[in-house]
Amino acid sequence: MLKKIKRLAAILMMAVMVVSFTACSSNSSDEGSDSQAASKIEEIKKNGKLVLGTSADYPPFEFHKQIDGKDEIVGFDIEIAKEIAKELGVELEIKDMKFDGLLAALQTGKVDIVIAGMNPDDKRRKAVDFSDIYYREVQSVVTKTENVEGIKTLDDLKGKMVGVQKGTTMETIAREKMTESELKALGKVTDIVLELKNDKVDAVVMEKPVAKAYIAANPDLAMTGIELEPQDTGFAVAIKKGNEDLVSSINGVLSKLSEAGSIDQFIADANALMEQE
Repeated sequence: MLKKIKRLAAILMMAVMVVSFTACSSNSSDEGSDSQAASKIEEIKKNGKLVLGTSADYPPFEFHKQIDGKDEIVGFDIEIAKEIAKELGVELEIKDMKFDGLLAALQTGKVDIVIAGMNPDDKRRKAVDFSDIYYREVQSVVTKTENVEGIKTLDDLKGKMVGVQKGTTMETIAREKMTESELKALGKVTDIVLELKNDKVDAVVMEKPVAKAYIAANPDLAMTGIELEPQDTGFAVAIKKGNEDLVSSINGVLSKLSEAGSIDQFIADANALMEQE
């Protein structure tokens, strides 16, 4: 009987030890999990770089440019990425890839963020998170100051010659919404503006920030008040789901840039850079 009691006690002791060991292991595992679950910002700072995914074939937002004999990826979106990296205190590393592979790269951790003129539609929002909208494309119509009173609506441009930049969003929108105007498509905004100043076209369609820059430099040009907007929601920064800290930080940067007027300046500078030989 005594042996049975001792054996039972030993079994109970072993059971207690197993439970205790399991609990300790569980706590240790939880602690390890917590330590590994460092925020995305902490991870980026530890790496010393912010890895940007983009598709550099969409000027003026992101495109390749030879600068001092070296191929560089530049553009409006790239300047925004630089500001985000600056806010985080790290270097910016750019990975150029096909547009349709960007979100997969983001989800698998190959890049930290995606900035590529991307619209945060419902399908994409199911896969990743997005920042606030940082830019909504608005195309303005510019004419000569002496003619501005006579051009107030699209109807006033029926049968008129309108200049657009070839192969751009402005050309697409103009063809959709100015069906009763004649369009003249040229490769450079500078050439289109020259056509306007020389009375070869009656008006020009261009990005609103770019239009403001040209009008500031040319008193003989004026904004008509006509604006053409596409049917999308605008552009936003894509971030892998579950990284609210990074989303919040990026939104803070975008808010500062917007308040400072830097967004419009970035797009104007990118257009000017795009046209440089």
